[in-house]
Amino acid sequence: MLSEETITRIAAELAEADRTHAVIPRITARYPEATVEDSYAIQGVWRDTQIAAGRRLVGRKIGLTSKAMQQATGITEPDYGVMFDDTVHESGAEIPVDHFSNVRIEVELAFVLKKPLEGPDCTLEDALEAIDYAVPALEVLNSHIELEGRTIVDTISDNAAYGAMVLGTVHKRPDEIDLRWVPGVLSRNGEIEETGVAAGVLGHPATGVAWLANKFHQHGARLEAGEIILAGSFTRPMWVSRGDEVLCDYGPMGTITCRFV
Repeated sequence: MLSEETITRIAAELAEADRTHAVIPRITARYPEATVEDSYAIQGVWRDTQIAAGRRLVGRKIGLTSKAMQQATGITEPDYGVMFDDTVHESGAEIPVDHFSNVRIEVELAFVLKKPLEGPDCTLEDALEAIDYAVPALEVLNSHIELEGRTIVDTISDNAAYGAMVLGTVHKRPDEIDLRWVPGVLSRNGEIEETGVAAGVLGHPATGVAWLANKFHQHGARLEAGEIILAGSFTRPMWVSRGDEVLCDYGPMGTITCRFV
C-alpha cells in the first residue's frame, strides 16, 4: 500500500490537473503496488480538500455498472466518486468543453433519496423503498489520467472520471414506471450514436444504489436523504467536442439536451 505522504501528493497532483484541465501519467505506471484501497484514499483526500475550499457535496456517482462500460474500459468492477453542487446542470445547458479533459458523455438514470440507506445487507428492494424519484441524466466524463493502460486504481483515484451531470425534468417514483425498460437514444449533432436500456445496469438501475450502500458500510458510512445517486451508464461513452449538440431521448422520461461551447 502507498504511504500517506504519497497518497497526499497524488491527490494534490489530481487537484492541480483538475484546475488546469491537464492529464497526468498513470498512477499504476508509477506506483504498480497501489491498491484499490489506496485509490479511494487518494480520492478521499482530494474530496476533503475540495470541501475545505467551499464546494458542497450533493451526491455520489457509480460507474462501470454495465457490460457496455466494462467492455469499453477493460475494467470489470463498479466504482464510485463524489459530485459537487457546481457540477450539476439543467437540460439545455451550455457546457464549456475547456473545463474538462478527455470529454465524453454517458446515458444514465439518477436517483434522489428520501431517506438514508445503510448496509451491510441492503437489497434492491431496500434501495427502491429509499428512493424518492428517478430522473434521467447525462454524465460528462472528465479524465485527468492518461487513458491508455489505466486500471480501476487510476480511475477511482480520479474521482471515478466524474466531471459533471445534466439532469432532465421528468421525475418518476419507482412505483410509477418499470425502470428497467427506460430507453436511452443518444444523438450528437442530429445523428444517433448510442442506444440502450436501463436494465443494462446490473439488471436494474437501482441495484447499484444498494451496492453503494453496502460498500459505504465497509467504511462506517451511509447514503443520506436528499443525496443524488448517479447509477451508471447503459451505453458506451460518446466523445464530444466544442460545438457539439447533444440530445438524449429517454422515451416516457423525456429528453435531455446540452451544447458544448
